[in-house]
Amino acid sequence: MSMTSILVLALAGLLLVAFPSTALAETCQPSGTLESPATGHTCDECCQPGHVYPTYQCSPPVSKHTKAIMTLNDFSKGGDGGDPSECDGKYHNNTERVVALSTGWYDKGKRCGEYIRINAKGRSVLAKVVDECDTLHGCDKPHAFQPPCPHNDVEASQAVWDALGIFGDEVGDFPITWSDA
Repeated sequence: MSMTSILVLALAGLLLVAFPSTALAETCQPSGTLESPATGHTCDECCQPGHVYPTYQCSPPVSKHTKAIMTLNDFSKGGDGGDPSECDGKYHNNTERVVALSTGWYDKGKRCGEYIRINAKGRSVLAKVVDECDTLHGCDKPHAFQPPCPHNDVEASQAVWDALGIFGDEVGDFPITWSDA
């Protein structure tokens, strides 16, 4: 092995140690796109007519401090979650600490019924995985006319937000870390 090759490998290793989250984030790239119909359902969070959305078959690797974006989801009947939860076929009250995970983290239902630990604002809460946040499909009735989820999304019930002390204008897209409990 040449001296140049050794130096390149050493530098690559140093970069992985110095910037592990950057290296891990790059391991999940879009797997395709989904084009929204030219006309469609109108709402604040609905797909924009004719817009192209990235789709993902993966999510970043799970660690003790997996970075994610937490969004608010109403898992109750008639809520923005649409259909009953994938894991148990039930709707859930907003007083329950429940979440939906992006497709890669949902892992074909392997995390169903399991708990994850969510950390934000110096607080920690356990929440039960009850659903998938679909990163491959969207813009249709089964997906409440919403675009595909991002590859790093944790959709959480109001009870999770409340337990973390996140209220008012902070509710929306909030940076968190999470891990399997």
